[in-house]
Amino acid sequence: MRDMRWMLAALFVGSVWAANVKLFLTDGTWHWVREYQVLADRVRYYSVERSDWEEIPLSLADLARTQAAVASVRQADAAEKKAEAEEAQAEREMRREFRSVPAAPGVYLRQEGAAMQALEQAELKVVNDKRRSVLKAITQVPFLAGKSTLEIDGGTGRRTLAEERPEFYIRLSNVERFGLVRLWPGTNKKMPSRIVEKWDIMPVVKEVVAERQEVEIFRKQVGEDLYKVWPMEALPPGEYAWVQYSEGKGNTQAWDFAIARPR
Repeated sequence: MRDMRWMLAALFVGSVWAANVKLFLTDGTWHWVREYQVLADRVRYYSVERSDWEEIPLSLADLARTQAAVASVRQADAAEKKAEAEEAQAEREMRREFRSVPAAPGVYLRQEGAAMQALEQAELKVVNDKRRSVLKAITQVPFLAGKSTLEIDGGTGRRTLAEERPEFYIRLSNVERFGLVRLWPGTNKKMPSRIVEKWDIMPVVKEVVAERQEVEIFRKQVGEDLYKVWPMEALPPGEYAWVQYSEGKGNTQAWDFAIARPR
């Protein structure tokens, strides 16, 4: 028995814990201790409650239960440190990713392990019953009161993605609203196009009331006028565009793409 006590003493002398633990007693109670040592026939411990060193006979200490509690504390501490290290690493990687987004305003496709790919800005046109006119980015056109559509030529986008929930970065050119919209097919079968917005243009004031098929997105601001954005749910196959705009101004910008149909 005496040999066993000396073995315990050799094992626990100088043990210091990273957090307060319970030193359990054989009667089921415990002391909150900062650290403890097994010394031959007694246990010496630093009492958290009284901020001083104290001793009890070894026979009163439930060392097996105490060791289990210490192991649990150590495991929890190790898991917390691992999680903190992983979070710090993820933040460093995210900051590197943010810095890789080009400085020029626009929309950039994020692809794992690859450089950011810029989406081409679409050339938009206002279509009404009387004429067609091209709408340059952030440039007003002489609107006609009534109904019009804002369109992109072509039946499909130049970039087709296989991912159902692609991730993008958008760097705004101005402090404006932005979002993801699904495009309507144009009505002119001879000249295929896609409709970004349907406009009601108010007479006199020439204010534009725009209708869009908005898609719900997650957005995270990661810099001045820079956002990481992605759809909340998988996108069905079809035509889409990221848009930047000011309500009522008719100054929409668009970056279009398509989601491929599964093979």
